[in-house]
Amino acid sequence: MAEYTRKQVIEEAQELAKKLSKIEEIDRFRQLEVKINENKKVQAHIAKIKALQKQAVNLQHYDKHGALEQVEAELDRYQRELDEIPIVQEFKDSQVVVNDILQRVTKTIADEVTNEIVGPTDDAHACETRTNQ
Repeated sequence: MAEYTRKQVIEEAQELAKKLSKIEEIDRFRQLEVKINENKKVQAHIAKIKALQKQAVNLQHYDKHGALEQVEAELDRYQRELDEIPIVQEFKDSQVVVNDILQRVTKTIADEVTNEIVGPTDDAHACETRTNQ
């Protein structure tokens, strides 16, 4: 078995990150992120939501429950409006896909490292047994 230094493993991880960044879905995510950042309507909604969130924190701190409820209702309205903007929905959908890819890669790496350290788990063994039959 080959021996690797931590530095070499980190370099391999960086190479994997470069490869991942060239996946079509991740490239699409980046393009959508740029569009979101350039969209004035989206940015105005985000700014308003942030301001309302700060206001809500202050109202909560000073126990202004009635005003807090009004601000929270306004926050919900702005969030719904933001979510209804097509580019925002497309971005969120893309984000789910990218997160799924990253979780799969992370799980695969974790599973393979575990298998190398302690051997295959019972699930892997069961799959292997079924495959060999």
